[in-house]
Amino acid sequence: MNSAEIIAVTLNDLSVLQKIGIETFYESFSSGNTEENMTQYLAEAYSLEKLTDELNNPNSSFYFAVVNDKIIGYLKINFGDSQTELKHENALEIERIYVLNEYHGKNIGQLLIEKAMELAIQKKADYVWLGVWEENPRAISFYKKNGFVEFDKHIFKLGDDEQTDIMMKLQLKTN
Repeated sequence: MNSAEIIAVTLNDLSVLQKIGIETFYESFSSGNTEENMTQYLAEAYSLEKLTDELNNPNSSFYFAVVNDKIIGYLKINFGDSQTELKHENALEIERIYVLNEYHGKNIGQLLIEKAMELAIQKKADYVWLGVWEENPRAISFYKKNGFVEFDKHIFKLGDDEQTDIMMKLQLKTN
């Protein structure tokens, strides 16, 4: 397999972003959730209107992972007021990092997380944080391998189901 390229997503990529977003989220979570809750969440989180707003937000960025001209995953990061929870001025949130199942174990997630770290350093962030579903041991172990530690929990609503996310952070520098 050729190595993946990480490229910035623009408004011109809107429909492709919607497609990879829905596909990777569905692959990741459909087996542990009802079809109704998945349908409701995907319709809200990946509507063209919501993705357009997110792409137009100067404090959010999306990046595709591309192999042989095929988009196989993506990353969404947030700074400042765009962060979903902590909103710490000197922090970067990894809101989404998803890779198609067939590319799991091929270092794509690692390339995406390295891109997030590079951006955090450029922005002089003190730390990087994220939320990960408590029932996703594969992802939790991936983040721990990358130096993230658990520091809190929060509720993530998927349709009408309240799920617990483990919040994890990686300190980049100490003040």
